[in-house]
Amino acid sequence: MTDSDGKPHQGPAAPDGEPEYADRVYRSVPGVISGVLLLAVAAWLIGDAVVTGTGKTPYVSLAAVPVFAFPVIAYTLRPEVRASRSRLVVRNPWRTVVAPWASVEGLRAGYSVELFADGGKYQVWAVPVSLRQRKRATRAQSRGTTEHASRTGLGLGLPTRSNPVVQGSPDPTRAWSDQVTAVLQEMAERNAARPDAAGPVVVRWCWWVIAPTVAGLIALVTVIAV
Repeated sequence: MTDSDGKPHQGPAAPDGEPEYADRVYRSVPGVISGVLLLAVAAWLIGDAVVTGTGKTPYVSLAAVPVFAFPVIAYTLRPEVRASRSRLVVRNPWRTVVAPWASVEGLRAGYSVELFADGGKYQVWAVPVSLRQRKRATRAQSRGTTEHASRTGLGLGLPTRSNPVVQGSPDPTRAWSDQVTAVLQEMAERNAARPDAAGPVVVRWCWWVIAPTVAGLIALVTVIAV
């Protein structure tokens, strides 16, 4: 399992004459796979409880579906970072942050990746920090390794596993999250002066996740209490 490398694909020319590229998209593939597996297991268990359960069990199981499913979707399948020439879109579990490049003050990868824009700080859920990858990068740098595996991390002939490589990264030996942060920081500096990169940060709550979760929780409590 690895993480998306955000490789852009060239398209038609933009109005200003520069090549138009598709948005760079970053998300945690292990997170997506974990979410799919959790939903599959939950569907099997809930389905079995509905079919074979007695008393309140089928109703409790059905009421628990949105309480479990929507948070799992929010935390595993929904997070995504999308970077275009004009803005950075950070899709977190419960809300979406749209930051034009001119408003981006910087990005930092500590124990988590953080976006600083318009005086605010926002977590970037789609780019999890792996301390194991950082240790691996430190060992590779100490050995003076110059060869790295492909983005799958399974290069043939290499004695040790290398970190996934992000397209456009200035240092492919670093951890995936650090590479993504460096690429996004470079894009922010390069695109901040563009006319279409101006504007305030916009934050939108993800009501299609929040509303069903709250409604399901109310239904679950009601079914159990009655």
